[in-house]
This record gives sequence, C-alpha cells and structure tokens, in this order.
Amino acid sequence: MSMQQDRRRKHPRPPPPPSPGVELAMAPHSRDSRRVHFEEIRELDGDDSELGAGHARGRVPPWREQLTARGMVASLAVGAMYSVIVMKLNLTTGLVPTLNVSAALIAFVVLRAWTKALARLGVAARPFTRQENTVVQTCAVACYSIAVGGGFGSYLLALDKNTYEMAGEETEGNVPGSYKEPGIAWMTGFLLAVSFVGIIALVPLRKIMIIDYKLTYPSGTATAVLINGFHTPHGDAMAKKQVNAFTKYFGISFFWSFFQWFYSGGDSCGFSQFPTFGLTAWKHT
Repeated sequence: MSMQQDRRRKHPRPPPPPSPGVELAMAPHSRDSRRVHFEEIRELDGDDSELGAGHARGRVPPWREQLTARGMVASLAVGAMYSVIVMKLNLTTGLVPTLNVSAALIAFVVLRAWTKALARLGVAARPFTRQENTVVQTCAVACYSIAVGGGFGSYLLALDKNTYEMAGEETEGNVPGSYKEPGIAWMTGFLLAVSFVGIIALVPLRKIMIIDYKLTYPSGTATAVLINGFHTPHGDAMAKKQVNAFTKYFGISFFWSFFQWFYSGGDSCGFSQFPTFGLTAWKHT
C-alpha cells in the first residue's frame, strides 16, 4: 500500500483537459478574432465609416455639425415640395396627413445622392449622419406645417374684401368693414408670431410628455426607426426599395389623376365622376 502511494507521488496523474468553452475563454484573442468581434459590434451599432466617424466613437456630433448648408438647402427643397402637396390637399379635402416618414425618406435620398455624387467626382464631403437626416426632416415638416397652420388654405383666404363680397354683406356675422387685405409684411409678422408661440408651448410640453412621462408617439417613433434603419450598412438597399415603391405608386396616382382631368366633360361628366362604388353611392356625392 505504501509502495503504491510512493509511486503516485512520484508520477502524479495529469489533470483532465478543460472543456472547449473554458479553453476558448482562456486562450488569448488573436488579431483576427478581435477584428471579427469589432466588426460584429460595429454592424450591430448600425454605422460604417461613410455614415459618420463621430457616432462610431460613441458620441453624438455637436449641433454645429448637425446644421449644415447642404442640409438647409435640402430641407428647403423638400419643404417647398411638401408645402405644395399639403396646400392642394387642404384646399380640396381639408385634411392633411402626417408626412414625417416620407419626409425622412426623401431627405435621405437627396443627401445620400449628393454625397455619392461628390465622392465620384473626387470631392471630399462631410459624412452624412442620422442626426443631419433628422434635422432635414424636421425642417421640411416645419415648412409645410407653417403652410397649413398659417391658414394659407383656410382663414387667410377668407380675410380679403373679395371673399367678404362673395359671402354677401347680409350674411350673418359678416360685419361691414370686417375684412383685411393680407400683405407680405403683415403675413410675415403673423407667421413669426404663430411659430414662436408654438415653440414656447412646445418646450414645457416636451418636458412633461416625453422626458417625465416618457410617452411614445407613433409618428416620431416610426420616423426614428426609419432613420436608424437607413444609416446601416444595408440602409441603401432598403431605401432604394422604398423609393422605388414610392415612385411607382406616385406615378400611378399622378397618371390616373391626369387621365381623369384630360377626359373630363364638366362637373357631372367624365372619368372623375365614374360610379366606383355604385350608382346609389354616386347619387349621394
């Protein structure tokens, strides 16, 4: 018995090999594994080198980098286009849909095309970040919101003398002399007052509704998710699909409206008066 114990002391049994997971954890990370791990983190973060080096370092760009000249030009163009659209809808139907999501899409397409064109010409351009995309989308929405909230399709049109005379001086509430010819200077001051009142009211509401109560608003949430999805390594492909679908259905709607207008024969004739939902429903329109 003592001889066996002496033999075990001289020749100890080797320890069992570690499991694959422990061996992998104990092994030093090679350069390739660190590179793969960094790429996985970078892909999950949703950034590449072209989409902003500042966010890749884990910081938000300062506001001076978010407000750019190209962003202001793009927001002016998109806002002017959307102002025409909402004015047409406001004057015909009286309803204005929320265009935040589509404004973010158009802003991304315009600025991404601009940066790619400069890159092909060999001109260095500032990286296009999701913060700049948000600023352009916000400015475009503010443009058409002023067009709607300023009353260009409603009460501003009812202030002049022509509308006063068309309504009739004997109409109830149409007091003699109660009209106003809105000029450029007067409308500019009126819109500035309306806009600043909205900003003053927005600051406390944001503090209460969003910061304190953390309420989730569908339009803002959908816009944020869309913009984050654009600024990923696969964002260009997704934006291209959405723009193609947007262009396709916009073209169908435009050509169908043009067809109805071209073959109209009056107020009660033409393809615009086609009884899509039956003659009974058409008689009640």
